[in-house]
Amino acid sequence: MVEFAERSFGKLEIMEKILTNIANPSIAIVGAGPGGLVAARVLQLGGVDVTVYDADASLESRDQGGTLDLHADSGQIAVEDAQLAEEFAALARPEGQAHRLLDPQGAVLMEQTPALDETAAPEIDRAQLRRMLAESLIPNTIRWGRRLASVNDATLTFEDGRVETADLVIGADGAWSRVRAVLTDAVPIYTGVTFVEALFTNVTESHPDIAALVGDGHMWANGDGKTLVLQRNSGDVVRGYISFRVELDWLAEAGLGAADGRGGVLDSNGTSATHTERVRAVLRDRFAEFSPELLRVIDDTEGTLPSRPIFALPTPTTWAHRPGITLVGDAAHVMSPFGGNGVNLALLDGAEIARSIVNAVRTGTAIGDVVREYEERMVSRGATLGKAANDAIAEHYAIGGPDLDSIPNFDEAADQWRANAAEYRASRN
Repeated sequence: MVEFAERSFGKLEIMEKILTNIANPSIAIVGAGPGGLVAARVLQLGGVDVTVYDADASLESRDQGGTLDLHADSGQIAVEDAQLAEEFAALARPEGQAHRLLDPQGAVLMEQTPALDETAAPEIDRAQLRRMLAESLIPNTIRWGRRLASVNDATLTFEDGRVETADLVIGADGAWSRVRAVLTDAVPIYTGVTFVEALFTNVTESHPDIAALVGDGHMWANGDGKTLVLQRNSGDVVRGYISFRVELDWLAEAGLGAADGRGGVLDSNGTSATHTERVRAVLRDRFAEFSPELLRVIDDTEGTLPSRPIFALPTPTTWAHRPGITLVGDAAHVMSPFGGNGVNLALLDGAEIARSIVNAVRTGTAIGDVVREYEERMVSRGATLGKAANDAIAEHYAIGGPDLDSIPNFDEAADQWRANAAEYRASRN
């Protein structure tokens, strides 16, 4: 009977029919980042079976990076849908919303210090957010150490040879998503800007000058196509970003190894190579016009100065709806970090697709229909914010530096996030 159906309708039509009336669908999420984890949490709250697969060996196997601001109109809505608002509030840092903008000599050009009861976009460490979401799931929901090799319809093949099936696969596997590759040939494109990471621990005692520069929140020092950034994290940690417009293969061009195609270098054995002191010297030369006080960001870092080129997908990135497969977060619309919308959209995407599935199961609605509707909303939303973010990074690192009048006022942005949140909830209800 199935063989006849395949000849008559084709595999995609069969998948669409299978997804029409499933009383208890199985969902596979590829990627245990914020978007994938919040989707799993909302699905489990709704009684839907879900398994998360991630290439990491464990929750602690790699550094999760710096701090995030969760916006009232996106990330915080997702946290509420996951019923984790109290847990988030206990970890969040409203004081981290403070901003300081300096010129290359350290003169303050702009300073914004929101009230301590301001909750429009409080900060939380990436690692804290991921742990909060992961620990909210039923034990063994996440299968660690499962690196995806390929997807065929709703069948997942992993690099260790294991094969899993599901009624719906949600690709939450980031900028270089293997799930996205099934839906579209689109790939992220280098924006022309690279961030180099710096790290300062025990900052109050060991790096008092860095602590004074960053204050409680964020500091930017803008030059001509280059910016030094500091971000206060929890645990007396500050992370820094030495960012500038540069060729993707700048490390290779500096003679530090063979280009790996993604902003790093390889040694003679083809292994990823690091040359911290030589990279420091290159950066010191590029930022020579900055004051000695600001150059401490380069001179005093405890980190290995890893290069993080910023990639972004074209806007919009679209695809033909394919039954049994969809995307959330960076897998669908990776963008520049300007505006801080990446993780916020990932969270909102994850919560939204999960709510749609739960509602479909409860009402007997075709899951394929709600996935298609979700994709239309998500793609449009991601394209709008992605274009703004990608335009902003181009402007910020343009020759001559950014126009100060174009830098958003925090109070105005906060009011807009709250208004957007009210509108979103009203439309949903």
